[in-house]
Amino acid sequence: MFMSDPDDRDGWQISILRSSFSFGQDISETFNHTNGIRFISRAHQLVMEGFNWCHEKNLVTIFSAPNYCYHCGNEAAVMELDDSLKCSFLQFDPSSNSGKPHVKPKRCDFFL
Repeated sequence: MFMSDPDDRDGWQISILRSSFSFGQDISETFNHTNGIRFISRAHQLVMEGFNWCHEKNLVTIFSAPNYCYHCGNEAAVMELDDSLKCSFLQFDPSSNSGKPHVKPKRCDFFL
């Protein structure tokens, strides 16, 4: 599951970007059950609200970089767990461009 993304389709699939794989709710549920965990927490995929539950709360994606690359306008989030492992999220508004480095941006088709 490392470096793969959740998907609405069951099973393993080639990702939309065709650079890795995606996995469905059935894979998340099987993984959680086999390993005796409630959910998977992952962090390498941009989500606009800072965090996103999917697969009926079998998986959460957390993204902690607000306004990623000074371009995306996304919120960031941090997940907190209390003593009973109940989770909550702190969300952060997108950062302004005021601290943006003075470099000429390169075109990156990934964000188009």
